[in-house]
Amino acid sequence: MSKRHMKCLAGITVTTATALGLAAAPTAASGQRDLVVHPGESIQSAVDAAQPGDTVMVLAGTYRESVLITKPGLTLRGAGERTVITPAAAQAPKATKATKGAEEAKAAHACATGGNGVCVIGTKGNTVDDVRIRSLTVSGFDKSGIWASWTDGLSVRRVTAGENGTWGIAQERSTRGDFRNNTATGNGDAGIFVANSVSEEGGATDTGGTLVVDNSVSGNRIGVTARRVRNLVIDGNTLTGNCSGVFVVGDESKPAAGAMTISGNRIVENNKFCPATPRLTAIQGSGIVLTGSEATVVRSNVIRDNVGSTPLSGGILLFKSFVGALNTDNTISRNLVQGNKPADLADRDTSGTGNTFVSNTCGTSVPAGMCAG
Repeated sequence: MSKRHMKCLAGITVTTATALGLAAAPTAASGQRDLVVHPGESIQSAVDAAQPGDTVMVLAGTYRESVLITKPGLTLRGAGERTVITPAAAQAPKATKATKGAEEAKAAHACATGGNGVCVIGTKGNTVDDVRIRSLTVSGFDKSGIWASWTDGLSVRRVTAGENGTWGIAQERSTRGDFRNNTATGNGDAGIFVANSVSEEGGATDTGGTLVVDNSVSGNRIGVTARRVRNLVIDGNTLTGNCSGVFVVGDESKPAAGAMTISGNRIVENNKFCPATPRLTAIQGSGIVLTGSEATVVRSNVIRDNVGSTPLSGGILLFKSFVGALNTDNTISRNLVQGNKPADLADRDTSGTGNTFVSNTCGTSVPAGMCAG
């Protein structure tokens, strides 16, 4: 880039920053900018001013707002756990500035009115691609800490999502998500939730290889839920103190849920009790539950001391889905499954076909004889 070009770009950047009360500077060579948000300033204003490829850097502090991202290629980066996004105090809505159209004003409030903290939202014909969320805390929202719909390549890392009413980090109708090194604790439903759609029935979505990797998930209703989705990896996570560790939900629609890998996770003492809901029986002491799944591989997990007395209790459990879908062609192999009650391994889907249990180290199984030692 020429010096003249850089000088011109810098002038534009400073003008934008001055108008917003933000600090911004171009990064080397690329022309992409860092927009810095200080305590007391608006994250949403910086997101609105950003262009694809820019980074919104949020300094340590508490920010009482919801943030909606509808542009591709943005990075929202905090300063670690000290950057906290929490709900705004209740107040009467302010008049929209004349410089904003009615449609923009409505969109700007979509995340907040939905009860979510940070939202990345596209549409069926126009997904929002390659957004990155890094190193911040999102807590106390009525619905989700982070909510994504119609996205591709969303990456969420080193985020703490806690004490949200439904989900900590959630994605629907999306592909190629990457969720790793996050902490999700004390959320009302799943700590991490991946689904085809939350508003309608239908066959499982191929997530294109979504990754849920190396997260710490505790004290939620369910640690990780994969609902009516295919083609994803749940690997290397630590799940403890939830009512259930990993829950795969399928139904009778086609394509069926499954074709996923659940491996290398540490799933210990998920013994919190969660009462029944209109969709699901009570849960307690569940390690990994497959309902209506096909061709899923469950291997090399450590699953210990998950204890309960509900129909879904146990270490690794195959259970016919509550809408009648069967488990088919799933492989459970080389897992260390011990101290779980009422059983370490349980195949309670007696009508399912092609399910195999191979080389699992465990003490008890239903039916008997499925443990290697």
